[in-house]
Amino acid sequence: MTKDPKLEKLFQLKKEAKLGGGQHRIEAQHKKGKLTASERIELLLDRDSFVEMDMFVKHRCTDFGLEKETYLGDGVITGYGRIDGRLVFIFSQDFTVFGGSLSESYAKKICKIMDLAMKVGAPVIGINDSGGARIQEGVDSLGGYAEIFLRNTLASGVIPQISIVAGPCAGGAVYSPAITDFIFMVKNTSYMFVTGPNVVKTVTHENVSFEELGGAITHSSKSGVSHFACENEIAAFEAVRKLLSYVPLNNVDDPPFVETNDPVDRSDERLNTIVPDNPNKPYDMRDIIRLVVDDGEFLEVQPDWAQNIIIGFARLGGYSVGIVGNQPMVLAGVLDIDSSSKAARFVRFCDAFNIPIITFVDVPGFLPGTAQEFGGIIKHGAKLLYAFCEATVPKITVITRKAYGGAYDVMSSKHIRGDVNLAWPSAELAVMGPKGAVEIIFKKEISAADDPEKALEEKLSEFITEFANPYKAAERGYIDDVIEPKFTRQNLIQALQMLETKTDTNPRKKHGNIPL
Repeated sequence: MTKDPKLEKLFQLKKEAKLGGGQHRIEAQHKKGKLTASERIELLLDRDSFVEMDMFVKHRCTDFGLEKETYLGDGVITGYGRIDGRLVFIFSQDFTVFGGSLSESYAKKICKIMDLAMKVGAPVIGINDSGGARIQEGVDSLGGYAEIFLRNTLASGVIPQISIVAGPCAGGAVYSPAITDFIFMVKNTSYMFVTGPNVVKTVTHENVSFEELGGAITHSSKSGVSHFACENEIAAFEAVRKLLSYVPLNNVDDPPFVETNDPVDRSDERLNTIVPDNPNKPYDMRDIIRLVVDDGEFLEVQPDWAQNIIIGFARLGGYSVGIVGNQPMVLAGVLDIDSSSKAARFVRFCDAFNIPIITFVDVPGFLPGTAQEFGGIIKHGAKLLYAFCEATVPKITVITRKAYGGAYDVMSSKHIRGDVNLAWPSAELAVMGPKGAVEIIFKKEISAADDPEKALEEKLSEFITEFANPYKAAERGYIDDVIEPKFTRQNLIQALQMLETKTDTNPRKKHGNIPL
């Protein structure tokens, strides 16, 4: 049978494109413990669902002899496919071609799939493994980055954007992942920084390794840039798939509803004793979350940074929800600069994508000290306040213990449009802790007493009995109900079902001016 030369050429070109920078560079990539661009796509997406676009694109640079070295695809694989049957767009940077460096043509490929994703309303996933801008292309390369940044910004809040950093991501390249909603990094093989160790040494005389400066552990525990630090690339792909199971395809879609065998009216006696009688004794808020949500499954986001607050995704009665909770195990659950920023961005993501927000409150206030004040705790704390105030999705709050001072207001209180605000009998809503309040209110009486210490104890006992409870707030309607802790799950699910058709709006404006 005679072979069609036109088809033969097509097959040959496709075979060439799949080799990227060549077999020897593929082997070098594997020796580093890294997968190739195409292998990553195959492992992340549903089997046989990927449709590649722009396979035959080449760069157009003729400077520095670059016209003599061209590769089909030009260092990035782009296209669309499915995850759990749902449409996603994807680009995967190919380190075997010019070190994954970005050219004008490369940037246009990425911009094309981002534009398509916006038109059809589907998430974009970027797999980053690049040496940065292609120096030979100069300003064309820089312009390409800017085109991508613009699309990241315009797509923000319209479609979910996820970045997987699976290798180097340096210089201007870091700002695309930084604008996206979630960043996944791979331990020991990925790093992000604006300026590398050599430049740092030259300018500041600091000796620092790639891993220390911009590795997955650094960005997931110190800077808060990364949301997930994964043991390897496979774990990163599994985590991305898990995350996407909680979020909608776009901002007018509903989050996925998943039927559960976990009874909606399930109660748990352990919740009745989980909060210690001693108000200064810590407990793990994660225990409460896991006892309440469907099947105890909770996908925590940024678990290693700003650990005094917990954020993440779960389901309640099949509904996808975002959870924010103070963590009494760390700094007594106070709000500080990092925890406020961490929770604020998460709240805004949930609000942008129609995900109800459940808030568990045990907060003694804002962290005092010069470091916090000089660092702008007022401004950063206001971010979380702004985020909760602005959010129009269903907002349900459970106060488990302390809700003191301005932090009470900030943590999705009734006064900032909380829809359903519940409290446990152990809840205390006050301007400050009982001891501090008594020392101020009864200062003269205590100092004038024959035995000031005894007077303080008596006044403190009276104050705790009268005010260290949720009932004064309930009298005024600031708390909708005081519930037995073991029934928390069914109360939350009933509230979610009631709020399913909630609509709320903000005043018409171009956009607000969140305190940054």
